Amino acid sequence: MQKTLLKIENLHASVEEKEILKGLHLEIKEGEIHVLMGPNGAGKSTLANIIMGHPGYSVTDGHLYFEDEDITEAKTNERAKKGLFLSFQAPEEIPGITMENFLKSARAALTGKEVKAFPFHKEVLAKMQELQMDESYAKRHVNVGFSGGERKKSEIFQMLMLDPKLAILDETDSGLDVDAVKTVSSGINQFKNDQNAILIITHNTRILDQLRADYVHVLVDGKIVKTGNADLIEQISTTGFVSMENSIGK
Repeated sequence: MQKTLLKIENLHASVEEKEILKGLHLEIKEGEIHVLMGPNGAGKSTLANIIMGHPGYSVTDGHLYFEDEDITEAKTNERAKKGLFLSFQAPEEIPGITMENFLKSARAALTGKEVKAFPFHKEVLAKMQELQMDESYAKRHVNVGFSGGERKKSEIFQMLMLDPKLAILDETDSGLDVDAVKTVSSGINQFKNDQNAILIITHNTRILDQLRADYVHVLVDGKIVKTGNADLIEQISTTGFVSMENSIGK
């Protein structure tokens, strides 16, 4: 029996007193890939930040549960330790700390155990090879001087190294060329197993050509207005979101 990882009930959320999410419901179980699509301004990135507990976003009603535990008020680091991971739409630079040391510290914080340097280094190099990343990136400061595509690969690399229970990928495919999309998709497929789950937030269907989506949700004006299987992706590619936006309130 599949265990529910994330359950969102009647979520209302705001940013600077402006309501963005207006009664959102979502349930994600182990072994599933969920895709969230919608027009610009629908609230997709807001949802990602709310799930991770970004302090700039306020939950005004509703609840979030992770493995049956209410995490609505939990801090971001507490959510990360429970197994949540967010790949940012625009990853930040972190000068002064190398990628390898950053991930070594993160692994230790998540597990509460000492991370032995040599085995960890071997693991870093192996994952980088899988993602076609130059080994020199392990010694470079996090995202400093990285191109857009390299930053997105870096996010997938971090996901593989930290091995969360639920990975939220916010516009991971934006700005990537065809080859980079294939590499990122390959990394996502390497990560996916029966004990974890993925929520892919996107407005572009390219990355979905390489992935098997179990559920596709359409978010419009702060609410999920339609849920379907992978066939819904083709419908969106053909008609866009206009018909779904027009259906609201009817």
